[in-house]
Amino acid sequence: MSTTSAKPLLDCLNGQTQAVPPVWLMRQAGRYLPEYRALRAEVPDFLTLCFTPDLASEVTLQPIIRYAMDGAILFSDILVIPHALGQSVSFVPGKGPVLVALSQERDIPVFDADRLDKTIGAVYQTVSQVKKRLPAACTLIGFCGGPWTVATYMVEGGSSRDFQKTKTWAFRESQSFSRLIDVICDASIAYLSGQIEAGADAIKIFDSWAGVLPPADFAKWVIAPTSRIVTTLHARYPHVPIIGFPRGAGAQYVDYLAQTGVHGIAIDSGVPPAWAATQLQGVAAVQGNLDPIHLLAGGDGMEREIASIRDALGKGRFIFNLGHGVVPQTPPEHVAALVAAVRAGSH
Repeated sequence: MSTTSAKPLLDCLNGQTQAVPPVWLMRQAGRYLPEYRALRAEVPDFLTLCFTPDLASEVTLQPIIRYAMDGAILFSDILVIPHALGQSVSFVPGKGPVLVALSQERDIPVFDADRLDKTIGAVYQTVSQVKKRLPAACTLIGFCGGPWTVATYMVEGGSSRDFQKTKTWAFRESQSFSRLIDVICDASIAYLSGQIEAGADAIKIFDSWAGVLPPADFAKWVIAPTSRIVTTLHARYPHVPIIGFPRGAGAQYVDYLAQTGVHGIAIDSGVPPAWAATQLQGVAAVQGNLDPIHLLAGGDGMEREIASIRDALGKGRFIFNLGHGVVPQTPPEHVAALVAAVRAGSH
């Protein structure tokens, strides 16, 4: 890939180092913004917001309007996939996602492409609406969760501290667990294809809990399914680059990048930027990796950290982002200061 567009973030993913690093943030649309909170108050629950294109497109665009980010990421959630597969999913204020947990092989849902389209087809309308309204220089990013991470929510019934149920299933009965992973892969490929057909310029795969697996299981449950998704999408849509985010993978980032074929690699805040520059940046664009709490804290500490990351990674293909999502308590003016610092310090 080495094509030129009017979109700096897309060009970076496609092989071109940018003089000024493109910038966007995970969870850049969300509860820290007063305009989001006002809009969220109008709907009864979170999934309704995700599946109402007029509202979801408005939320997607809010940080673009406020900060002129280089990337707009679709406003949705990784758990729309279990929902589309027929699993009960709800978002409980103060608790987070709650699912009716899968506990055995017979609980594994069957992938039904028609049901998927009927259930989450509204998301494609959101992508299409956002695409029409985005500035020409802004890259539209679609996404899904990594199959391993989505599986953890489906099996644990929500968030987990030790992922005991999921890991026990995967370690003890790998054949049946691989059936679950395959179903999630099939649904994710269909879902991402729909987003691309609707206008997504790039894709990101969020594997938030990749780092809880030991190396052999990381290869089996993170690298292999991601590689299948990337290979399938690249064959269908060779012009659409894919960013992988195996959060917490540590040294396994190297194998993940080499074996999945992603075009961009998002690093978490625990990865030293200088290490990423030598180990990863020669292969793909590196995205990261300011600690979200540095953004919350703001001030000179944040500015120093931004400069340090930019100095380590700014000579190659680099997209400035956080190491995880913006936290809800973040002052919006700190985000404005981050964007200004990234852009001013690059000239």
